[in-house]
Amino acid sequence: MPVGPIALPPLARVCAAFAPRLAEFAFEPGFVAAVDQHAAEISEYLSPRPAGLEVPPPDAEDLSDYALGFLDALDEIGWVEPVGHDYAVARLTAICWLVREHRLCDRA
Repeated sequence: MPVGPIALPPLARVCAAFAPRLAEFAFEPGFVAAVDQHAAEISEYLSPRPAGLEVPPPDAEDLSDYALGFLDALDEIGWVEPVGHDYAVARLTAICWLVREHRLCDRA
């Protein structure tokens, strides 16, 4: 029997915390644009392609490793989620969006 809380995998942690932010897309076009840009940057970072070629969906394990590193960096600086949006909120919401869009939740 485990003692204490069971740690969720990185993608599950991000999705549990930031999936509710996806509802903000309905009334926050600036947030949608920021998340879209972050999702594109993350996808390109994880799987760079020559100009003009479509970037494939991210690999669930690679995205999970990326999310873990990003979460660790936020922990190191003592980041606290703001009421509004900042760089980290947009980045984490983009990770959540990529998971949902590419149905990665069952693969990570």
